[in-house]
Amino acid sequence: MIRKIASTLLVASAIVLCCTAVHAQDFPVLDQIASKIIQKYQQATCEQLWQERAQKGKKPESPMEQRAVEMLKSDSTMRAAFINKIAAPIANKMFECGMIP
Repeated sequence: MIRKIASTLLVASAIVLCCTAVHAQDFPVLDQIASKIIQKYQQATCEQLWQERAQKGKKPESPMEQRAVEMLKSDSTMRAAFINKIAAPIANKMFECGMIP
């Protein structure tokens, strides 16, 4: 589940980054993608998240995912907006599942 979420996140982020080049407030698509990722975490069971975590690193990232990560690294404004949107809901789910102290 986490891998699917990460893949969705990275592919969607690449699309957003390719289509927009203005301030974070002007990224409505970014908000939609973040909402989908948050929803996936909220709907996932702890068991699904643990299984995805166990499989992490076994599948190489696609070129699109790699590109998305690089673009997020290079655009600090977009990266900050995206992380600010998804951090709390994901961290809360991970805490509930015992994945973080």
